[in-house]
Amino acid sequence: MEPKTPEGIYKTHLEQSRPFGTGINNDNSRMHIAASFVNGLVNCGFGVDKIVTDPDTANRFFYKNRDMGVFTAVASLGLIHRWDVEGGIGQCDTYLYHTDEYVRAGALLAIGIISAGVQDPCDPASALLVDNVHSERLCVRIGSILGLGFAYANSKRQTVIRDESGGVIYELKRVLSDAGTTANAEIKGISGLSLGLIRVGTADPEVANDLLAMLMERTEVDLQNHNWDFAALGIALVFLGTEAKSEVIVESCRAFPEPFGSMVATLIDVCAYAGTGNVLKIQNLLYICSEHFEPEETTTKKGKRDPNNTRAEFSLQQAVAVLGIGLIAMGEEIGSQMAHRMFNHLMRYGEPGIRRAVPLGLALLSVSNPQLSVLETLSKYSHDSDPETAHNAIFALGLVGAGTNNARLVAMLRQLATYHHKDATSLMLVRLAQGLTHLGKGTMTLNPFHSDRQIASPVSVGALFAVCFAFLSGNSFILSNQQNYLIYTLTLAIQPRMLITLVEDVDAPETDTGNRLKQINVPVRVGQAVDTVAQAGKPKTITGFQTHTTPVLLAHGERAELATDEYVALTPYLEGLVILRKNPDAVSA
Repeated sequence: MEPKTPEGIYKTHLEQSRPFGTGINNDNSRMHIAASFVNGLVNCGFGVDKIVTDPDTANRFFYKNRDMGVFTAVASLGLIHRWDVEGGIGQCDTYLYHTDEYVRAGALLAIGIISAGVQDPCDPASALLVDNVHSERLCVRIGSILGLGFAYANSKRQTVIRDESGGVIYELKRVLSDAGTTANAEIKGISGLSLGLIRVGTADPEVANDLLAMLMERTEVDLQNHNWDFAALGIALVFLGTEAKSEVIVESCRAFPEPFGSMVATLIDVCAYAGTGNVLKIQNLLYICSEHFEPEETTTKKGKRDPNNTRAEFSLQQAVAVLGIGLIAMGEEIGSQMAHRMFNHLMRYGEPGIRRAVPLGLALLSVSNPQLSVLETLSKYSHDSDPETAHNAIFALGLVGAGTNNARLVAMLRQLATYHHKDATSLMLVRLAQGLTHLGKGTMTLNPFHSDRQIASPVSVGALFAVCFAFLSGNSFILSNQQNYLIYTLTLAIQPRMLITLVEDVDAPETDTGNRLKQINVPVRVGQAVDTVAQAGKPKTITGFQTHTTPVLLAHGERAELATDEYVALTPYLEGLVILRKNPDAVSA
């Protein structure tokens, strides 16, 4: 397919015009940042687009932004060249020697995005990124540190985890212990997040204790800076899905001054039970959400009680608990339905902090699965009187429809763009949701489950949760023009949703061990998956199927089976790349 442009996705000519209203202001920084994300997401993995891969148009596009906006725009190169280490890093290399530090920083982050989930014997990401971890430029440090977190997310390789000079973990730990003037809260928070992504789900006591020790050194005033929340999130990601192994560290976190201690303990606890469907944990989280905090008696300048003070500092723990309900229940169908009903009650009766987190919790329950009931609920929340609730609901619509090209959702977002035409922040999020809906032109997904929805990918779950967590403090992080690069964490969850069949290439030379497989087109039946657990005989595993020839796209809840007995698959799960071999028992026609 031809590369698509952001304007081709927005289709602004179809939006309802307002003849007597103020026109939509497209010429502002938020719209340019949105265009960077949308262009990268829509053309993700295709290696070609109409804006940033052409040097002439790229420079004009980059400098429509300022400072961190340039950083974000250049980093979108990583999405375009996703998984293409050889070609993509060559494209980014030209920007590594640029005079503008924000361009260099964006190129470093792009290299991390390209290398995520790819094992290359040359390991170019480490060679290019580690040298810039201790740069004097703040943005360059952020680009290289977060780039390392992406490039080696969920990596168990010895070259990454060795505790000596040159190891990626070693360099990031040095940043944590750096007491110099160049080490600020943002740098250390991003380092904590990167360490959490690299060691996700390992229960690594050394990394967890290093992050804990760093937080223990902070004063109560320091911990009010939201950047330290990301160091806490790093600890939580280390214990993702480890269940009881997290108990000691959870109790240790209660020693932090309140309300930070309660928030961190809840954060680690919900990550430890991610996807388990643990009913007792969900009940405990609902208890946290049921607490009501009375406003502190603070006064305004005129001596009257301030009605706006609602003890916001305690609301973050409750917001994390809401996200935790979605995170724990996302693993199984019945738990998801029950959690959906709970969210309706929390939205109706909950505190403001809880209400802001509900749309994100709903999105975690149905990532890349645009069910009509969820879309209608989120559409209602996207018109909420509280702007932060509306912002989170708009982004949640993007997560729910990611990579589906869902026609109803596309029409919904177009109406939202008209509704929010005067609000630059809301409009930016609508554009981002439109880009997510058309992710990879409809060939990719954010769904973290694989092997017929039986196994969750730890790094994908961690990436989705990290972005939702950042949106809990949206005004501080994502929606400020300084830290919207955190949205790129979603790239760790991007996977193709194609079924591609391969066979051994007998004509390939013996020395060419890397290319012994070739693609083959075979007929497959694709239909809705049917639960056949414990059923006798050979029950039908799919219903309402259609016969296609591979490669074929699989939607949420669909299952494929071979429609020919000429080949047999080497895996029981037909999704992604599937190797076939000739069936020796096949009956010739």
